[in-house]
Amino acid sequence: MAASDLEQIVSLCKRRGFVYQSAEIYGGFRSTYDYGPLGSLLLRNVKEAWLRSMVQQRDDVVLIDAAILSPPQVWQASGHLSNFSDPLVDCTNCKNRFRLDKLDDPDTCPECGEKNSFTEAREFNLMFKTQAGPVEGAGADAYLRPETAQGMFTNFAQVLQTSRKKPPFGIAQVGKSFRNEITPQNWIFRTREFEQMEMEFFVPPEESEQWYEYWCNERLNWYIEHGIPEDMVMLRPHDEDELSHYSTGTSDVEFKFPWGFDELEGIAKRTDFDLKAHAAVSGQKLDYFDPQTNERYVPYVIEPAAGATRTMAAFLLAAYDEEEVNGETRTVLRLHPRLAPYKIAVLPLSKKDTLTPLAHEVRKLLSERYMVDYDETQNIGKRYRRQDEIGTPLAVTVDFDSLEDNAVTIRDRDTMEQVRVPIDQLLATVTEKLGF
Repeated sequence: MAASDLEQIVSLCKRRGFVYQSAEIYGGFRSTYDYGPLGSLLLRNVKEAWLRSMVQQRDDVVLIDAAILSPPQVWQASGHLSNFSDPLVDCTNCKNRFRLDKLDDPDTCPECGEKNSFTEAREFNLMFKTQAGPVEGAGADAYLRPETAQGMFTNFAQVLQTSRKKPPFGIAQVGKSFRNEITPQNWIFRTREFEQMEMEFFVPPEESEQWYEYWCNERLNWYIEHGIPEDMVMLRPHDEDELSHYSTGTSDVEFKFPWGFDELEGIAKRTDFDLKAHAAVSGQKLDYFDPQTNERYVPYVIEPAAGATRTMAAFLLAAYDEEEVNGETRTVLRLHPRLAPYKIAVLPLSKKDTLTPLAHEVRKLLSERYMVDYDETQNIGKRYRRQDEIGTPLAVTVDFDSLEDNAVTIRDRDTMEQVRVPIDQLLATVTEKLGF
């Protein structure tokens, strides 16, 4: 049973070292979070699973890593300077600020209940502005990117030349983005600093619709393949009034969060808007010449854009389970093995010097290929429960019989079944059980 209450996951993540409130010793900094020993591994695994599917297993997508800081011209061309804003209202009674488009009742303050207390709505640009260099002024203005997409458009011509690709092909990127959200909410779901997993897929204009449908299906299935139940995820096409200024059609992959279905990823038809806009402002050609047809055209773009941090939250919520075992409640994170922070835990039955050298040899053997946790504190039952709660798929127990038969016991997280395996067959057995 997936977690029905966000607090279940927030509490587990703080207790076990997945996610901490940033600068907590100073009282915390609103809407910023630090990822602890387990959270940083889980977040990395989410991104690597995305890269594996989107880049490694394909021959038509390449990876880049563009700069976070950009000059104003980039955001002028993209439309962010004029369009990337939220309508804000202030309550004159309680002095709180809200996004008008997120209010259930635009005439009633959700904080204090006062009616007709809002100021006139005004637009607030969401980009973080800073200064590059020692001198302040318009010439030194720079912006932290609010999305990773623009770096893929501005590098289109160089990637096209150096990678020797031709449409249809994609440019992928994973990295941090920054949005000055007025109403950050729901833990790591909506924050001012976050990570994105985006890909711009450049196609001949006449193939745009078929590739849009292809990527909608591909991206929905990716979440299901990595452990989210089908009834907890869906594809929702945008209504006409929801579309961004660059989009002629967008569908969201939505997950059933405790507060309802909400966006994990958007798949958008961006047409040739971005390449033409950057070409116009920069004066550089951003098109493709097809030598087979002797035609030059500006490719259309299909963009699957996912939030890595909110995707991590969705995987945690979907994986959370509680069950009764021998009269006690067992908490388990049934994470897909590729996502689990640790793939294997090595647990010596005792801390005695006679056993720990062999246990460390086993850990070293497995850690050549997998991320391994080594735990020798408390009794073995409590250690199993601890590994269940952090989502470790397999536990390898080294006991005193291991010194005689050179074998260890492998315990499965989900079934709790145990099998005895010779150490010289351990790596092969673990590989088969994990599936990679």
